[in-house]
Amino acid sequence: MATKKILILGGGYGGVWAGKILEKHFRKREDVEITLVDKRPFHTLMTELHEVAGWRTEPESVQVLFKKIFGAKRINVVLDTIEKVDFEAKQATGKVCTYDFDYIILGVGAEPEFFGTPGIAENAFTLWSFEDAMKVRKHVEEKFYEASLETDPEKRKKLLTFVVAGAGFTGIEMIGELLDYRDVMCRKYFLDPKEVRVLNIEALPSILPILEEPLRAKAEKYLQKRRCDVMLNSAIIGAEPGKVLLKSGQIVETETFIWTCGVKGSSFAGQLGLPAGKRNRIDCDMELKSTKYPFVYVVGDISGLMQEGKPLAQIVETAHFTAEAAAKNIISDIDGGERHQFKPNYHGFMISIGSHYGVSNAGGMKTSGFIALAIKHLINVWYLLNIAGINQVWEYLKHEFLDMKNRRSIIGDFASYKIRPYWPLLLRMWLGLMWVFEGINKIGEGWLAFASGSKSGWMFSPGVVQAGVKAAEATSGASAWESAGQAAATAATGAAAAASAAPAVAATSAASAVASSAAAAAPAATSAASAAAAAPAATGGTQAATQTFKAVWDLTKPIFDPNSGLVTWFRHTFMDGIFAYLPYTFFQAMIVVMEIGIGLALFGGCFTWLAAAASIGMCIVFTLSGMFAWNQLWFVFAAILMLGGLGRSFGIDYWLIPAIKRWWNGTRFARKWHFYADDPTK
Repeated sequence: MATKKILILGGGYGGVWAGKILEKHFRKREDVEITLVDKRPFHTLMTELHEVAGWRTEPESVQVLFKKIFGAKRINVVLDTIEKVDFEAKQATGKVCTYDFDYIILGVGAEPEFFGTPGIAENAFTLWSFEDAMKVRKHVEEKFYEASLETDPEKRKKLLTFVVAGAGFTGIEMIGELLDYRDVMCRKYFLDPKEVRVLNIEALPSILPILEEPLRAKAEKYLQKRRCDVMLNSAIIGAEPGKVLLKSGQIVETETFIWTCGVKGSSFAGQLGLPAGKRNRIDCDMELKSTKYPFVYVVGDISGLMQEGKPLAQIVETAHFTAEAAAKNIISDIDGGERHQFKPNYHGFMISIGSHYGVSNAGGMKTSGFIALAIKHLINVWYLLNIAGINQVWEYLKHEFLDMKNRRSIIGDFASYKIRPYWPLLLRMWLGLMWVFEGINKIGEGWLAFASGSKSGWMFSPGVVQAGVKAAEATSGASAWESAGQAAATAATGAAAAASAAPAVAATSAASAVASSAAAAAPAATSAASAAAAAPAATGGTQAATQTFKAVWDLTKPIFDPNSGLVTWFRHTFMDGIFAYLPYTFFQAMIVVMEIGIGLALFGGCFTWLAAAASIGMCIVFTLSGMFAWNQLWFVFAAILMLGGLGRSFGIDYWLIPAIKRWWNGTRFARKWHFYADDPTK
């Protein structure tokens, strides 16, 4: 059977989603070849570009490497720029190579629309690509720096005026980032925030027209609270260097003008020669097939499909729904079966206005503030989990919360403050030494002197015999619980008897002294009587003091009583049910070796994470065995701290872990299941 070749142009939301669906279906098929071509080595999170432009997150936060997304999957990702597509010959020509195809998915995205407004393309920044975000990012800080050096008030005012045209999703999110960044830059360059003007210009009578009025009102109120000037019903008729021209005749002087007033299908889509409507949106049917070629599928922003007489919204969910229908129909073309029509199920819209406020209509649930931002983060996590696995989710959490600076997340900097690794160095070494001492103590107690019999029988229920224990030893071990209980009872009884006998003994001694010394002087008798009376009085005072200053908590007692239900369950289930079948020689040696091994690993900073995890595990076992006291609980909390990679501070992990990561990231397992440690190496 001839190989069927599927070519995907563009690694945006639509292209990646289609590629994942196709690869999953044809994973075991040698007769199907899937190729994705993009001019960048990474997928761009377009909905988060404003965060990079506004310095909230680092540039890599919006980059998801195709190596991470597809890894060891059976899909070829090629870095190339397609210049021409010959649909008759079924060939796409790029700068690097020519690609044959049987089916092609066009997901080449959109670009800013200037509506023919003079001077906009030449004098405005846009925010529709990674490169756009980087230009804005660099430019904005430069203007703050220049303003800090400028002494002319008019020039300084112009430098500190930031204009965003458009009050849709992108415009409002960019405004929010500028408002946050204003405060950061003013602190950095010793500027007065009141000198900075952030201006949003919109031709329509309201912001965020796709949302309901209550949410629009909340968003506008928040912008006003943050001292953002919102100019509604203000059409822009042109731009010149350093100037924005309004229909009203007003001229806004600024060095920073960002245009977010709309997008159109990419110019490349308009040059393909396919039937298209307005703004380079290619005509297609409900199955996403081009109206001219049945093997050409159109997804995302360039899809000209109409719904209820209106073009599809150019948003992420549209890209997903069109990609899903297109991919499933290509599967149907190759394998036969049911055809799929475009059936959108939009879940709503989430807009952030800076890092601390947002508005959202998700599934009909209208929220604002913290909840709206939390929903947006959850949606991003869900998407990243689906395309690149848990590793990319972790990266997202680091960028948005754990590595955040200047309190620019919904939880501030609470999760981003970090401790220098050399401060807990001594704690790591001390924790290691304690484990080593625990192991050495067991050796001294005879845990490795196997000829003397089992030393661990007390860890099991009475009557349970460890493998390898002789009958006599088993009987002795079975009585250990009873002996320990009797010893404790005897000690308690003796202590009570001693306490109660003290005053009686003192009184008897005093009386005997008086009788045998009748001839003694009266002062001596009086002194003896006083001593007899003083003894019980002193004891009563001690008891009163003890009651007043008694211990709040006995830290030496076990966390769980050895006879409690939880400990009994653990002993029956695990100790009696599993470890009792191990020869006691092996079991005792295992405990000793583990304790010393954990200690040496922590002390030397070698495989610190694993050693810390094992330390926590051992402490849990000891706790559930009823033998771990409250004053030993610091072992657990210290080990939790060690999980943060503290072995790299003056430890062997400094050299060991990077080498292991490089090896692991190149394995097929890590690539297939997205279990990367940082970035893939292949």
